[in-house]
Amino acid sequence: MNAPDLRPSPIAGTWYPSHPKKLETSLDEFFAAAALPELTGQVVAVIAPHAGHRYSGAVAAHAFAPLRGLTPDLVAVVSPYHNYDPRPLLTTQHRAYATPLGALEVDAESLAELQSRLPIPIAPIANDREHSLEIELPFLQRVFSHAFKLLPIMIRAQEESVARQLGEALAQTLQNKNAILVASTDLSHFHDQQTANIFDREMLRRFASLEPETIFQAEHTGKGFACGHAAVAAVEWAALRLGATQARILKYATSGDVTGDYASVVGYGAAVVTK
Repeated sequence: MNAPDLRPSPIAGTWYPSHPKKLETSLDEFFAAAALPELTGQVVAVIAPHAGHRYSGAVAAHAFAPLRGLTPDLVAVVSPYHNYDPRPLLTTQHRAYATPLGALEVDAESLAELQSRLPIPIAPIANDREHSLEIELPFLQRVFSHAFKLLPIMIRAQEESVARQLGEALAQTLQNKNAILVASTDLSHFHDQQTANIFDREMLRRFASLEPETIFQAEHTGKGFACGHAAVAAVEWAALRLGATQARILKYATSGDVTGDYASVVGYGAAVVTK
């Protein structure tokens, strides 16, 4: 695959290690420390945070650990888009994502099928600097030992109607495929620890309810916050259409639990959705 076809990483070496062996070692340590409850049912989707690995990697490992032993052909990663763009939905223009652990090929056929089922255009973008999608990829590369393809979607318009339509189209696209869904989100930003805990536990309660519309209600009424709330809702709507019956919160922590600074923290949650 030629270099121009690769979406280059703007965050390797800052948000996570750029040296492959150091990255593998770091990921393995996160996974080794991830203690999961007994899980039943088939994994349909996971919800993971997207800060730098130093801050949220331990929580993220709890989200990806339930994928051990699975062999999906396709992983759909849905994230927010933190920069401005006039278009509601974005995807990479490149044929693959580059990480220190190798290239992850984009499934162009699945992307085209998704677009055919969705009235909202998915705009391709070159050399995007969005961290919230890329940050999850090394976890996927480390937890799976087989080759798989990627279906990357970034939501700029965090509106309920956009998320619902995307979720429905994702379900239709993935229903006959061996696929896993990943939603990328952090929780509240820059509150003190005690306040963050209140907001975050309420938002995680909404995630666990498997009632995606309540996620927007929390966001709009100021009861809980998640920068990727539309991504989580879209993935949950897709998961429900694919037969999901349960969502479980596996881990919660804040940046303060890592840095020791509890005056202004960011919340991180990990969850798994099963059927």
